Amino acid sequence: MAACTNPALLPLQYDEYESPLGRLTLAAAAQGLCGVWFAGQKYFPALPAPGVPDDRAARHLLAARAWLDRYFAGRCPPPPALEELPLVPQGSAFRQCVWRLLCQVPYGSTTTYGALAAQAAAQLGRPRLSAQAVGGAVGHNPISLLIPCHRVVGADGSLTGYAGGLNRKAWLLDWEQARR
Repeated sequence: MAACTNPALLPLQYDEYESPLGRLTLAAAAQGLCGVWFAGQKYFPALPAPGVPDDRAARHLLAARAWLDRYFAGRCPPPPALEELPLVPQGSAFRQCVWRLLCQVPYGSTTTYGALAAQAAAQLGRPRLSAQAVGGAVGHNPISLLIPCHRVVGADGSLTGYAGGLNRKAWLLDWEQARR
């Protein structure tokens, strides 16, 4: 399922955020933030027209902007607390599991697709999952930065895959001084 197409999350409101890496599009519904994408990002969804203004969605957009301000000021904000900014990415149970695991990768650290696959398999009660399947879920993360998919690297520490572009991934990891 594409991000933000769940009828329960409509109507959406949007905002744009100018980051050091280019423009970001933010999308929120009354339930929470459901999208953060770089301009030109791979898998950028076709977004429905904005809905009637909603105070709750507007508050989520303001909270996302505040989080991004802290992040780009170098204050290494933790993942947003659900009270501050609920994240409501839309996707399958498998993708939801992978995105929850991504939120556990600390600022300044990295993990690998293989490590995520082992964690997801354990959580889903499966003997194993392929790193490629996890890579697909990571690549389709609809809430860039706040769900830190940029912190996933290849088994050898190499930069592989990032829907926002490898140049942005390298910048973000350097910004966080991530150990690779």
